[in-house]
Amino acid sequence: MVARSERLLALLQTLRRYRRPVTGTVLAGETGVSLRTLYRDIASLQAQGAMIEGEAGIGYVLKPGFMLPPMMFSEEELEALVLGSRWVARAAEPRLASAGADALAKIAAVLPPDMRDMVDSATLFVGRKRQDEDKADVSAIRKAIRLERILELHYGDEQGRVSRRRVWPFALGYFEHVRIIMAWCELRQDFRHFRTDRIIDMAIDETRYPRRRTALLKEWRATQDTPIEQ
Repeated sequence: MVARSERLLALLQTLRRYRRPVTGTVLAGETGVSLRTLYRDIASLQAQGAMIEGEAGIGYVLKPGFMLPPMMFSEEELEALVLGSRWVARAAEPRLASAGADALAKIAAVLPPDMRDMVDSATLFVGRKRQDEDKADVSAIRKAIRLERILELHYGDEQGRVSRRRVWPFALGYFEHVRIIMAWCELRQDFRHFRTDRIIDMAIDETRYPRRRTALLKEWRATQDTPIEQ
């Protein structure tokens, strides 16, 4: 038998797929419950604050803006959150690692006791912390990406040669041993990848770069052989 919390979660996820009112019969069929159980589940969700509008015989619609209560996470979703938080703590810079731990603590604080115990005793672990140290402020790089600001870099290649670059950063990749900035390079007039551990120093130009980040990301995704600046 499916747990009630999982059943309510499935109903919410089904409602999210519909922009227009959908009948109780359709919802009951998609979630695998009787019509009577469906009406009870809708009433339960409404009592918990879900903005479900409609009535029997007409249809139901979930209004935008309802935040799913953390207590409705499934066991596997909680395991994924714990594993993700632990990976961020190992692989990310201190500020982002701390944010991941804080987010998990906020979720755990509102969970029922049995689920809180699951978070505390989760048995999914990650390997040791990466050894390479970044000279650049990775949190500043993330800020530049969010604000679509140009980065001015002094970048060292594997032979120790240093070049000055003006780049338009639009994504940051966290890999096992390195972090990679995905950017448009003004010098190369093309997409390039830059290892954060090879940035000697950098500055954020308050000028917003002329392309939108989403457009750059879309174009970059179409290129699978973008070289890393060595």
